[in-house]
Amino acid sequence: MSQRPDTPHLDRVHLPSDLKQFSDAELHEVARELRAETISAVSETGGHLGAGLGVVELTVALHSVFDAPRDKIIWDVSHQCYPHKILTGRRERIRTIRQKDGLSGFTKRSESPYDPFGAAHSSTSISAALGFAVARDLGGASETGHGDAIAVIGDGAMSAGMAFEAMNNAGHLGKRLIVILNDNEMSIAPPTGALSSYLTRLYAEAPFQDLKAVAKGAMGFLPPPFQEGAKRAKEMLKGMAMGGTLFEELGFSYLGPVDGHDLDQLLPILRTVKSRATGPILIHALTKKGKGYSHAEHAPDKGHARAKFDVVTGEQKKAPSNAPGYTKVFAEALMQEAAEDSRICAITAAMPDGTGLDLFAERYPSRTFDVGIAEQHGVTFCAGLAAGGMRPFCAIYSTFLQRGYDQVVHDVAIQRLPVRFAIDRAGLVGADGATHAGSYDTAFLTNLPGFVVMAAADEAELKHMVRTAAAHDDGPIAFRYPRGEGVGVEMPERGQILEIGKGRVMKEGTRVALLSFGTRLAECLTASEALEARGVSVTVVDARFAKPLDEALILRLAREHEALLTVEEGAVGGFGSHVAQLLAENAVFDRGLKYRSMVLPDIFVDQASPRDMYAVAKLNAEDIEAKVLGTLGVDVLDKRA
Repeated sequence: MSQRPDTPHLDRVHLPSDLKQFSDAELHEVARELRAETISAVSETGGHLGAGLGVVELTVALHSVFDAPRDKIIWDVSHQCYPHKILTGRRERIRTIRQKDGLSGFTKRSESPYDPFGAAHSSTSISAALGFAVARDLGGASETGHGDAIAVIGDGAMSAGMAFEAMNNAGHLGKRLIVILNDNEMSIAPPTGALSSYLTRLYAEAPFQDLKAVAKGAMGFLPPPFQEGAKRAKEMLKGMAMGGTLFEELGFSYLGPVDGHDLDQLLPILRTVKSRATGPILIHALTKKGKGYSHAEHAPDKGHARAKFDVVTGEQKKAPSNAPGYTKVFAEALMQEAAEDSRICAITAAMPDGTGLDLFAERYPSRTFDVGIAEQHGVTFCAGLAAGGMRPFCAIYSTFLQRGYDQVVHDVAIQRLPVRFAIDRAGLVGADGATHAGSYDTAFLTNLPGFVVMAAADEAELKHMVRTAAAHDDGPIAFRYPRGEGVGVEMPERGQILEIGKGRVMKEGTRVALLSFGTRLAECLTASEALEARGVSVTVVDARFAKPLDEALILRLAREHEALLTVEEGAVGGFGSHVAQLLAENAVFDRGLKYRSMVLPDIFVDQASPRDMYAVAKLNAEDIEAKVLGTLGVDVLDKRA
């Protein structure tokens, strides 16, 4: 365990209201100690470090000026929230963050009244803050009262259309609303697109923007006869600088850019805004991700998500593994296919490192596209690429693909366009918890006509599925795979093209058939060994495909076995539901087959290790064994079959 930092000022802060006892000079010390405490805590637990370090001063300033929880501070994305949690009564638990039964790595309404809105996905804060502002003005009931609504939104989150939809609506309504744009020139990956260039230009024009801020801020304090002249001066300055700002055109007053690490700038600006703002206002704060910790500042992702690490050296403490990671297997397999086919291209939504496409981009930069945090656009962009004769691979985490579902339906499926969806982080993902669990993609994709849906049971199967998808031009195709390392199987030199809709039998038995979809296959094989020891003969099948089903194989299993169980890492409505439909349509149940479907439970499973999460879901080998025995009517405590 690392040595705890000396924090005499921070030790006096138990709730945000305690910050009001400090002078501005002392708040500098609070910020310095808060940064040290954040680094120390994350070194012991792992987690999102860089984003929190970038908003330390902003967090101190906000909580010293405003009155949370009456004032609603919404962090977007809430990777930024670790310093906020330390200041809001959770310091004693901060070293449990992202652990089983510990603090969430994101803001969470059920965890604290200081977390008014959960934000583990991006670009939601302005919409939510506007909702709080309107609820305030309409007299909505709130246990903590209604004050200001403040959205702290990262520059990467501003690339999503939802943020601009919210700003457009907020500008129209004219409600008092405070948006702080945390411009750190990097969300998770370096930002892309026109908005990033726009913010860069604003930064380059800082002297003019400072003059604009002065003119704008002073104008409200002038007697009415002088305000018109000040307004004309402001417009002149605006024309000199940029010819108009995007934010002001959307109806927001704009302040900035300001140094987001300088409390001497932040405190007076926030105090003035609190006392004088009447409508929507945007404060443009320039920050540095990983600020104050050199090992984070110089990391390629600015220390976004880290394992436990040594504070002095910055070296991360990752357990060694002999098996390759699924994400890397995908990236390398895709590069193999791209070497053979110039039509293959890869698209990600602000997650090049997380999806492995940073590797693809190094080799094929002209065929790699990072669309920013804009999954809806990314999916339709892929649809256009496919319609234009390319073979696009849309690499998105399962939980993020949900954000582009309408586009999957209307722009891809209905038009039967051959977009290849590489769905990373399928199943339960560990420390990121329910918000990042890939629970629903099988269900929402298998319901779409013409879709092919696959799941890799191991890293070799993933390689086969990449090649299968590359060769598939008859409509959309998806393959899902989990986070983390593979199971250590022998890897082929190149993937094989799988026959669409055909599973593989791993072992033959006579009494019970286990039909696995995804990486629970290893658990099914382990369970089968325990069952064989009890005298229960088991067939184990890797289904490979949830759509189209291997109907001939499934119906044969149903005919030849007393019981059939499906096992998957997804919610009800997915693979098992489609198998049940097939069996019902073929009147198999009339012949006495015992059928059970093992799926994720109808709850959001809290953060823990993946194994512990699957224990909660009852999808580990011992749970499969127990389910089989219960289906057969065998007492689980009885060792005889």
